[in-house]
Amino acid sequence: MNTKERSQIELPKIFDPRGNLTVAESLKQVPFEVKRVYWTYDVPSGESRGGHAHKHCRELIIAISGSFTVTLDNGSEKEAFHLNHPWQGLLVETGVWRTLDDFSSGAVCLVLASDPFEEEDYIREYDDYIRYQQCSK
Repeated sequence: MNTKERSQIELPKIFDPRGNLTVAESLKQVPFEVKRVYWTYDVPSGESRGGHAHKHCRELIIAISGSFTVTLDNGSEKEAFHLNHPWQGLLVETGVWRTLDDFSSGAVCLVLASDPFEEEDYIREYDDYIRYQQCSK
């Protein structure tokens, strides 16, 4: 997988004896304008989330609490990332299949997205994704 398809982003971690603070601002630490924010939580043991790709939307995925594994697949290579720090995010570019697994108890996955929800942007079947990848080359 090349770094164009994904990159890990360190977000500022501001130390404070009352509790730490992390900031993520559009077009600063987040390399796009944030149009949608959503989070996944209470994922039952053994369940997966994701299992899709986007044609246009870019996302920054952050483990706000607990941990989980994000597996990225560009149709020819797969790479897994264990997210477990609330000051680190995984930038997922367009056209990359993603699956989230191995959620710890109490894990919260925060996603900052470049686009509002549009069903037409999703590729939800892996065979369709492979065809999409072959046509876009």
